Amino acid sequence: MLIPRSGNPTGEFAALLEARTGQQIDANRRWRIETALKPSMRDTGHESLEQLAAAVRADRNGSLADRVVDELLNQESSFFRDAAVFDAVAEAIAAVPTTRRARIWSAGCSTGQEPLSLAMMFAEKIDENMPEIVATDVSDAVLSRAKAGRYTQFEIQRGLPIRRMMQWFDTVDGEWVAHPGLTRMVSFRRMNLVADPLPIGRFDVILCRNVLLYFSLDLRRKVLARLAQVLRPDGVLVLGAGETVIGQTDAFRPSPRFRGLYEPVIATAAAA
Repeated sequence: MLIPRSGNPTGEFAALLEARTGQQIDANRRWRIETALKPSMRDTGHESLEQLAAAVRADRNGSLADRVVDELLNQESSFFRDAAVFDAVAEAIAAVPTTRRARIWSAGCSTGQEPLSLAMMFAEKIDENMPEIVATDVSDAVLSRAKAGRYTQFEIQRGLPIRRMMQWFDTVDGEWVAHPGLTRMVSFRRMNLVADPLPIGRFDVILCRNVLLYFSLDLRRKVLARLAQVLRPDGVLVLGAGETVIGQTDAFRPSPRFRGLYEPVIATAAAA
């Protein structure tokens, strides 16, 4: 999808992002658009947003539009971000019957730090019957990085102690690269949370942190309803610290078992 000419390039780029991903950039945050798109402007030789917008409209194969969307997405991530969340996830997975393999979905996984953190945590805790970890993101660019498990010195130091860095990563050309055994524990897939088919089967834990913040209320409700479809009745949903289901959806309620997590409302009926 190309952007229509409007005479307002920041508005055009915000509209392109929303059309492709459902994510919105508030009017008072549109100042960051030019900063985010500087790499595209530099590499394509365009000196202004107006020139870049014109190039996107003229790009028939859509590759420049794809790059612009990737650059506009907020891909902030770090290893073991909010340690209490990982403790809660470990507790929830420990409650899963040992007669089946537990399943975890990291939705909006960005460059892979969250699912790889989960893989490290469970590999260190569990000798066998490792949980299945599925990780998805709307951006092909960040998924490529996540699959490669390649991080800068700055990225690797955010959340990882030296012990884990040395145990799970090697240094290659000044960067840190995850061992193949670690990346193989995660199944990375491209997915638009708003529009693409849901993963097959049900999950015990779904992490969707700091993604809903960028959706309109209607899209938040839609995404939460979709997540509820693939969460087990006794499963839990993990949102970001600034997110909640309260006033957003009837599909979830705060979990009485796991502080700060959410359960599908159908669990109430199932337990009755």
